[in-house]
Amino acid sequence: MSDMTVYGIPGSPFLRAVEVTLKEKGADYRLQAMSPAEMKTPDHLAIHPFGRIPMFERDDFCLYETQAIIRYLDEVFPNPPLTPGNPEQRARMNQIIGIIEWYFFPKAAAPIAFNRIIGPKLLGLPSDEAAIADALPMARICFAELDRLLGDKPYLTGDNVSIADIMLAAQVDVLNETPEGHELISGTRLEAWLGRMRSRPSFIATEPPAMFRKAA
Repeated sequence: MSDMTVYGIPGSPFLRAVEVTLKEKGADYRLQAMSPAEMKTPDHLAIHPFGRIPMFERDDFCLYETQAIIRYLDEVFPNPPLTPGNPEQRARMNQIIGIIEWYFFPKAAAPIAFNRIIGPKLLGLPSDEAAIADALPMARICFAELDRLLGDKPYLTGDNVSIADIMLAAQVDVLNETPEGHELISGTRLEAWLGRMRSRPSFIATEPPAMFRKAA
């Protein structure tokens, strides 16, 4: 039995990013699927006081925050490396991770995906069209800048997949299922990049549940 356990809600891009990393490393792990209600239970909050997912356990070591988990896995399972050895490429990876966490997810992907997929299709809530409209200017900035930073390279930092590719692809794959996301990526170099990421065995093996795809 694996000594590593990942806790999260199937369909979450954050959980998927961790699972993709583990698949890229060829590491065995156990997935403990959770429901949204479990995120606020005393047991969960005792480990993750912010009530989010994913969480990671290895023996008696517990960790939360997607980026921290992925960076940890990249250190303890060094092959294949997901952090560039070149200082400039490594700095670019960290810059893109900052864009994902500060701008792309909270101000663009989250409000659009929630109001197009999660709220209306999975929770029975009405779409907030104003929230979507408010998110679109930042979404356009993010897609334009990420497209510029990708340039003609196969992956965001060069010829090899990095942590930034995994984190961004998990988010864009969900957002692309919305009309707004599909329009934003169409015609950009990110479209072919997403195709390359989707074709990797690690992404194929971590496809969101059929219910989630159907909702999208």
